[in-house]
Amino acid sequence: MGIQVIEREEIKVVGISWNGTYSELGTIPGLFAKMIDRLEEVSHQTKEPFLIAPFHDRETEVTYYVTKPVEKIDEIPEGMVGFTIPSKNYVFTVHKGSHEDIEKTYQKVYVWMEEYGYERDYSALSLEIFKEEYKLPSALGDLHYEIYVPVKAYKE
Repeated sequence: MGIQVIEREEIKVVGISWNGTYSELGTIPGLFAKMIDRLEEVSHQTKEPFLIAPFHDRETEVTYYVTKPVEKIDEIPEGMVGFTIPSKNYVFTVHKGSHEDIEKTYQKVYVWMEEYGYERDYSALSLEIFKEEYKLPSALGDLHYEIYVPVKAYKE
């Protein structure tokens, strides 16, 4: 698993949101199906064939979005949200494996960040990007997607 720091440009998104506890994380896969069913409602979609799942994870709860990148935000369908994710530095890796292995992938990222002196930026959204070529999930039930953990400036 390769891990690196990259900068992502600002991106505008429109999609659905969910907030719940860690015990309710099983709700998240259904959000993707719901968003895919409503994609035609989103105006000004970019050409990128992928969904972006920004999220805030806190001590007791998670806010998770399933969104489509857009050129501009001027019409937000009922029951959806639209917002801009600012340009930011992220620690990047790819998760390829089962739902059960997701936590292990994130733990590897956090260990790498500690080793290389990067501090997580808890005020910014983490991102999971599901590209069309990865198809979600595979025939084996495995997931394949990009993970971006926001970081503050490098610690000297």
